[in-house]
Amino acid sequence: MSDIRINISNKTYVLAHDTEQFHHAIADLDFTVHPQQFVCLVGPSGCGKTTLLNMIAGLDPHFEGQINIGQATQSPTIGYVFQNPRLLPWLTVRQNIEIVFDDKPPTSLIDNLLDNMQLFDAQHQYPERLSLGMQRRVSISRAFAINPDILLMDEPFVSLDAPTARQVRRLLYSLWQKRPHTVLFVTHDLREAIALADRLIFLSPSPMRIVSDIEVPIAREQRTDEGCVEAFREQLLQNHPKISELL
Repeated sequence: MSDIRINISNKTYVLAHDTEQFHHAIADLDFTVHPQQFVCLVGPSGCGKTTLLNMIAGLDPHFEGQINIGQATQSPTIGYVFQNPRLLPWLTVRQNIEIVFDDKPPTSLIDNLLDNMQLFDAQHQYPERLSLGMQRRVSISRAFAINPDILLMDEPFVSLDAPTARQVRRLLYSLWQKRPHTVLFVTHDLREAIALADRLIFLSPSPMRIVSDIEVPIAREQRTDEGCVEAFREQLLQNHPKISELL
């Protein structure tokens, strides 16, 4: 897998089809993500983070600029975890994961995902019987099932209480360590970003631009130490005071 090269000079869209009001979402956004790098995009609500993920996924091709993924002859596999789990209510947990396969689903792979995400005992339940945290674990499992080259995650833990978010975050990270992918993870939670990422890209309000691009120097085995994460967060805000305005 080669680099993801993002160079967007302009992204504008109409606010309402019956008006001539336009919203300038992104301007002069230029950065590269390296293979198997875990990058968190941090910025205020409404700044265009979801729009950017949709453009990378190919769901929104209407912009000025280029997004190059891998070689021109390759078609990278992209997994997408949306803010809403988007589970099909008439399918069980296992069936919601199996649905991404055109052919017979690989039993052992799905068993391993269910086990790693602590869903094995719930695999025959329907979404309405699951907590929101469990639903989010199912959506993450579904995205990992296709073994994507790139995993896009749009605030996947939003609206979860703090203990549940920590649990799901740790399960995600454990799964990612076993099967590393290139990850672009959207959040406005700085502690969450520090706990997960190799690199933090801070984004301005729209039109979205990069404010800071910062490597996270904390060793992976220390990421579960909340004191260590908090110390780096405080240092980051002290050294880069403008960041606090983006959270």
